[in-house]
Amino acid sequence: MTRDYSRFLPPAGVSAPARAPLQSLGWQHFFAQQTSIETIAETPPVRVVEVHRNGLHVRGDRVDALIPPGPSATVGDWLLYDADRPAASRVLQRKSLFKRRAPGTGRDVQLIAANVDTAFVVSSCNQDFNVARLERYIALAFEADVTPVVVLTKTDLCADISAYVAAAVAISDRVAVVALDATGAEPADKLADWCRPGQTVVFLGSSGVGKSTLINALCGADDIATGAIREDDAKGRHTTTRRQLHVTPQGCAVLDTPGMRELQLADAGQGIADVFADLADLAARCRFGDCSHETEPGCAILEALDKGTIDPSRLARWRKLAAEDRFNSATLAERRAKDKAFGRMVRAVMDHKRQSRR
Repeated sequence: MTRDYSRFLPPAGVSAPARAPLQSLGWQHFFAQQTSIETIAETPPVRVVEVHRNGLHVRGDRVDALIPPGPSATVGDWLLYDADRPAASRVLQRKSLFKRRAPGTGRDVQLIAANVDTAFVVSSCNQDFNVARLERYIALAFEADVTPVVVLTKTDLCADISAYVAAAVAISDRVAVVALDATGAEPADKLADWCRPGQTVVFLGSSGVGKSTLINALCGADDIATGAIREDDAKGRHTTTRRQLHVTPQGCAVLDTPGMRELQLADAGQGIADVFADLADLAARCRFGDCSHETEPGCAILEALDKGTIDPSRLARWRKLAAEDRFNSATLAERRAKDKAFGRMVRAVMDHKRQSRR
């Protein structure tokens, strides 16, 4: 059966005239309503196009500057640029935000990208293809309230892509799947509906799946370095080393991201439930509200498993992601609580010192 993906696409509209620099960078009404003409005249809007160790690279209408460390922002954020005090530039409320638990043993959250409309989750039709990884990225997108689209690349190197497409389609009926050759003219054609002027898209996926190649195709240039994969295991090498925003000739803002070897989800419970909507619906029918779906009587999940109506491997992946999210969310909540307690202690000490000086 041929799927109708029209409901996944942005609303159709008439062709717009040439857009101003801000609109090409993704400026939308959502951000404009947070400010005023007077405020914009004094502190013009700029968008973070790169994050460096020594600050934020921002661009706007006749603005191209490096803001020193100060604003807590990531690639894609919009700021009101204070030319006199750049570090005091104000970050506007975000339309969406991608974040993960920072790699390693720490308890920090790492911001990945902000103010994205569509997330292209990229995988190739080879040994790199991994359903569990796709589910993880899609959950991240759903949690950020961003439209996910699975993009399958390297179709020119695969004799039969049907198994890859079928596996990707089975993940969620809310996610469109597009298969293409990233090195040809297909990206500009097949991804055009999501890459309209004024939109912001991000490419997510492992190293070597073709993210940079896709962006070069959309931009009609070869500005972004690309690299070959290892032949023995189809693994890619990092060619993109930092998150960076590009603008296509059509006026679509495109975020390129490095391949993430570790994507730990945190505070993503709703996104996971959206990916595994069928299992979440079943879980809601369990006799006990705190059912762990392991041995409890009246468990709708176990009943469906016995009847063979759900895939055991899919159930295992859902359990793993849900458990990971609960652990990371609790750990981060503990960190936030400790930070708040420490802040209260510092304020109490400072208040005591001020009172003792009187």
